[in-house]
Amino acid sequence: MSYEFIVYEHSDRIVTITINRPERLNAVHPPTTDELADAWERFRNDDDAWIAILTGAGERAFSAGNDLKYAAQVGSSKVTAASSPQPGGLGGHTRTFTCWKPIIAAVNGYALGGGFEMALACDVIIAADHARFGLPEPTVGFMASSGGAQRLPRSIPFKVAMGYMLTARQMSAAEALRWGLVNEVVPHAELMTTAHRWAEEILRCAPLSIRATKEAATRGYDMPLIPAIEHLYHNQLLMMGSEDFVEGPLAFAEKRAPRWTARPRAE
Repeated sequence: MSYEFIVYEHSDRIVTITINRPERLNAVHPPTTDELADAWERFRNDDDAWIAILTGAGERAFSAGNDLKYAAQVGSSKVTAASSPQPGGLGGHTRTFTCWKPIIAAVNGYALGGGFEMALACDVIIAADHARFGLPEPTVGFMASSGGAQRLPRSIPFKVAMGYMLTARQMSAAEALRWGLVNEVVPHAELMTTAHRWAEEILRCAPLSIRATKEAATRGYDMPLIPAIEHLYHNQLLMMGSEDFVEGPLAFAEKRAPRWTARPRAE
C-alpha cells in the first residue's frame, strides 16, 4: 500500500510511523486508520524491524483524535460504516491488534481522544513539555471507545482517571509524568532524539527476550501472580530456543557486546 496520510520510515531495526496531517492536527479519519493498520501489520511482519516509534507531523499535535470535521462533512453513519471493517480500531492498533515488538509514542503536542488512545496503546510514552492529553469525547456526545476508558484507569490511579474522564479535562505533560503515565518529558526539540535513545537502549537487549517480556507482562496483567509466573508464553518458548539464548551468556563470559540475531537455533 502507498501512503498519503502517514510516513513510514525504516532504519537500523527502528521503524518510525508519522501521522502526516498537520493541517488537521493529525486527526485520524478512516483512510488514515487504513494506512496505519497496514503500517502496523507491515512492522509486525518484518523480521528486520524490532521496534517502532509513533509520532505526529509538526509541533502542534501528536493527534487530535477522530477527525470530527471529516465526520461532519461525510456524515457520521458513513464514517462508522467505513471504520467498522478495521478490527484494529482507530489508528489500527487500539483494539484487537496484537504485536509483541515494543512501540514508543513520541507525543509532540496534543494527544486528545483517539490520539490519546493511540498513545495509551503504546508501551512507552515520551512527551514534549508542551504536550497535553485528554479524552474529550463526552463533550461532543461520544465516548473513548478505542480503549481509552479501559487503558487510562489501568495506567494511573482509578479515581484520578475517572476525574479526568468524567470532566473531559486535559492533562499537562508535567501532570502525566507525575501520575506515571509518561516515561519522560523533554523539550520539543529533543523529543525524537530522546525517543531514539530509548529505542537504542531497548535494542541493546535481546529482541526475543523483549518480546517475551512484553507478552508475559501483558497477558499476565489480570492473572493471579503464581499462574502468571508459571505460564509459558509463546515468545518465551521462542526465546529459549533461539541463538540469542546461547549468545547472551557467551558474550557475558567473553566480556563483549552480544550479537543478537532473533533466529532459532539450528538443530
